[in-house]
Amino acid sequence: QVQLVESGGGLAQDGESLTLSCAASGRLFRVNSMGWYRQYPGKERELVALAPSGASPNYGDSVKGRFTISRDNAKSTVTLQMNSLKPEDTAVYYCYANVNYSRYWGRGTLVTVSS
Repeated sequence: QVQLVESGGGLAQDGESLTLSCAASGRLFRVNSMGWYRQYPGKERELVALAPSGASPNYGDSVKGRFTISRDNAKSTVTLQMNSLKPEDTAVYYCYANVNYSRYWGRGTLVTVSS
């Protein structure tokens, strides 16, 4: 079993920055990718950023140039640096990991950006 624990998030003003972190633990034989998705009320989860092993990160179109994802493979962590935040970034952010070819999700952390 794999557990994902998120930290960070909270409240920010328009244009400010926040950092999200996620740590994976458990039976981490092969971590294929780690990343972040977000979900608006009544909507499906959408990709924010994904860091595949041995490949370049992928970003959702709305965050390109503002958000940066990074992984620490030795610590099994993934971090999302969110700059130039906008009110439309307000959502619940979920840590994601593909481990041993199974998908895992964190419990989610709320990010609120006020104008």
